[in-house]
Amino acid sequence: MTASPVDATTVQFNPETRLYIDGELRDSTTGQTVDNINPATEEVLGTATDAGADDMEQAIAAARRAFDTTDWSTNHEFRQHCLMQLHNALQEEKEDMRAELIAEVGATVGMTFIAQLEWPLADAVRYPAELISTFQWERMLDQDAKMGVPYNRVVVKEPMGVVGAITPWNFPFEIISNKVGQILATGNTMVLKPAMETPWSALRWGRIIAEKTDIPAGVVNIVPVSDNSIAQQLATDPRIDMVSFTGSTAVGKLIQNLSGDTMKRNMLELGGKSVYLVLDDADMSMALPGCLGALMHSGQGCALATRMLVPRSHYDQAVEVATATFGALTVGDPADPNTFCGPLVSAKQRDRVLGYIEKAKRDGGRITVGGGAPDGLDRGYFVAPTVVADVEPNHTIFQEEVFGPVLSITPYDGGDEGAVELANNSIYGLAGAIMGSNERAMAVARRIRTGSLMLNSGMYYGADAPFGGYKMSGIGRQNGTEGFEQHLQTKTIGYSL
Repeated sequence: MTASPVDATTVQFNPETRLYIDGELRDSTTGQTVDNINPATEEVLGTATDAGADDMEQAIAAARRAFDTTDWSTNHEFRQHCLMQLHNALQEEKEDMRAELIAEVGATVGMTFIAQLEWPLADAVRYPAELISTFQWERMLDQDAKMGVPYNRVVVKEPMGVVGAITPWNFPFEIISNKVGQILATGNTMVLKPAMETPWSALRWGRIIAEKTDIPAGVVNIVPVSDNSIAQQLATDPRIDMVSFTGSTAVGKLIQNLSGDTMKRNMLELGGKSVYLVLDDADMSMALPGCLGALMHSGQGCALATRMLVPRSHYDQAVEVATATFGALTVGDPADPNTFCGPLVSAKQRDRVLGYIEKAKRDGGRITVGGGAPDGLDRGYFVAPTVVADVEPNHTIFQEEVFGPVLSITPYDGGDEGAVELANNSIYGLAGAIMGSNERAMAVARRIRTGSLMLNSGMYYGADAPFGGYKMSGIGRQNGTEGFEQHLQTKTIGYSL
């Protein structure tokens, strides 16, 4: 491994630090700020505003007014115009956003060329904007005459209203862009509460919207707030019609409870413990090293396949290959293009991951590589890529989401039946990967209770692909036409001929 954390003082940023409410970029009414910490160096990059209760109240009121008193919800052509402005403006600021993601998120350069930035930059806003033109906003039903008088019936799709969007720190641009695109394209207004660990990636959206689009005041409001009691107003306030949340299952359950009194619709994309399933007819030379996918963004992804299941006959080989693969990867400065694993986002997250590794040892797991901080990295929130072998289904590391660079390996017996049973032995069902012959892999995929699967490295990702989970991995879908409809109400109207 190499170790050379980036020096924050050598990078020039042009961040937005103000919140965005009712068309205005401004500081918090409290005057409070938070430090933005570089997780690779533990140095302060700068500050960002920390909103107060009055700011949240004003944001919700602005979003409600913009929905109720403007034609944003009904003017399809104007919405499409504004969203294409936003899409084009985002392209212009790509390199500034890349620098911020590397610095405040700890994303490696390589990750910014895929899911952290460039993949969503290409279509997260553009796809739903274009869908406005082709989506079936109205559908005629057959004529009827139940009371003896003929009448027509039409099904109409209308926006939900005001959406409270709550986003995490691990893929801030990716998740925000997919929420903003679909929430706005469907005619809703919104209040975005981004993660305080990565504020600049969210606040830049306010400046772009204010300066480079015709999106009306109040349609988008961005309120970073560290006080959870203030953030929870998005789940309890009756002026909010829907909550779109991406984050932990624990917080998702809280949102469900808090929003029950006002019967809000919830779109919850929650945790996962995704399987990396190797069938016995897979090409082992390709399948076994593929487990390194668990280390994308240092394991800080809800859809990453961190639970490796292999036929018992290939178990020793799998442990050997995974150990060698993880041990050979470069850990360190995320700004170095040769780095595969950067830091975790915070000291809290690093300590949480190290705690899971210690628990895995106590449960009987065997650490074959990693297990602590990488050698030579005295600063920064780093955890070495870690393989835990001899993991049983009842072990904590098998069942719970670690959110760090940790792979567990478990053998299975009983062929595909045993593989499916073990894969489904989880409270989660978000994503996964299957390696094997195409026909068998597809048959197994149809039996695994999870929302998205990669077969032999076939990608499911895209703004046109619905994403979400089964079981404790959430409710609803984001993206695709299914995600588009998630943000719409359905009305049926009968009228005389």
